[in-house]
Amino acid sequence: MTQTSSITTLPKTNLRDRVSQALRSAIISGEMEPGVVYSAPSLAGRFGVSATPVREAMLDLVREGMVTIVPNKGFRVTEVDDASLDQVTQIRQLLEPPVVGRVTALVPLADLPGLRRMAQDIVDEAAGGDLVAYTEADRQFHLRLLAYDGNPRLVDLVSELRSQTRLLGLSSLLTSGVLAENAREHLLLVDLLEARDAAGAEALMHAHIARVRTTWAGRPGSAS
Repeated sequence: MTQTSSITTLPKTNLRDRVSQALRSAIISGEMEPGVVYSAPSLAGRFGVSATPVREAMLDLVREGMVTIVPNKGFRVTEVDDASLDQVTQIRQLLEPPVVGRVTALVPLADLPGLRRMAQDIVDEAAGGDLVAYTEADRQFHLRLLAYDGNPRLVDLVSELRSQTRLLGLSSLLTSGVLAENAREHLLLVDLLEARDAAGAEALMHAHIARVRTTWAGRPGSAS
């Protein structure tokens, strides 16, 4: 399977926000590599937009610690060390699986078709080889699921933690077909929600997050 370009021309509406999220996804997925310097004009060419919204978006990411400014050159993607990845994984393991277990009884049955479509989008993006779109679809699905707990602070915290992750192993998982297999776990999770299987959903989330650290991040960590 050939990996497609993950940064495509964006609609003009909400341009800065769209560019910001696409850049976040590109960094998290590993398409934009740690330590590499990227110029605003070169990224603008890939987006099909002017350099101004790209610079504005990159400054947002500077404040979030995802990139640093390289004077007169552009922006360097920051590296995340093993200890930080372990810490992020530990916190996510404490937060997300029990919440998914709780919301299993809270998700309205009428919402399940929409969640299943979101899960299918993840599968489709994996099959299409678009890592940035895959990462964004995955983010939207999981945050939507956590939102049923009625705690927006939790959703914001998990979103921030996900931004601190680097999924450097996604490219190899794509070519090996493992990414498509992992993507299908989201459909299984919707099946567990439909069956009101809280224990099964919580266990699946534990395993899913552990794989983010040990496999998707491209190197084994102590947290699982």
